[in-house]
Amino acid sequence: MSPIRVLLADDQTLVRASFAMLVESARDMEVVGQAGTGAEAVERARSERADLVLMDVRMPGLDGIEATRLIAADDDLAGVKVLVLTTYDTDEHILEALRAGASGFLVKDIKPAELLAAIRTVAAGESLLSPGPTARLIARVLATPDAPTTGGPDGLTDRECQVLALVARGLNNTEIAETLGLSPLTAKTHVSRIMGKLGARDRAQLVIVAYESGLVRPAQS
Repeated sequence: MSPIRVLLADDQTLVRASFAMLVESARDMEVVGQAGTGAEAVERARSERADLVLMDVRMPGLDGIEATRLIAADDDLAGVKVLVLTTYDTDEHILEALRAGASGFLVKDIKPAELLAAIRTVAAGESLLSPGPTARLIARVLATPDAPTTGGPDGLTDRECQVLALVARGLNNTEIAETLGLSPLTAKTHVSRIMGKLGARDRAQLVIVAYESGLVRPAQS
């Protein structure tokens, strides 16, 4: 099995070096390049054919959000996943990055084992290490006293709206199946169909749609 090809994008050399040492310590991964700016990250994603980019949000010139948007919009890079790196999980720029096409986000002080697990999970197409933190972040950003409540995005069946709401709450396919009394395969099929109907790249995009449509209301503190 080919190793996961990882590109590191961060304007701090020491940060890149520490991540590089960690990634290279895993037998199933390899660092194929490093970038200090967003523009360089896009260029290297194309030239090195990376499977996944660890992308810092704040970089000089073209930032991580715009770099993510360019990667997501490039048909030739359709298989490239982006994990956004941020200093704080309350960084509202994360929502912009998810809208731009990132598959999720990681806080820079994440434990080494969790970082490697996140890379494997996203590279395998699962999109997020855990949808829960992403959902909570989006809920905070979108929270308004008079947020509308609708039946869900147009074109979805009632069952698909139920599944979408559970995705936004952070449940995986197995948990969705248990909650709704379905088989895991049926739950997975529902999620795939929802993504197709909504034109979503991954589960991170589904979380955004669920909150922005009013299908899921932000929890009130």
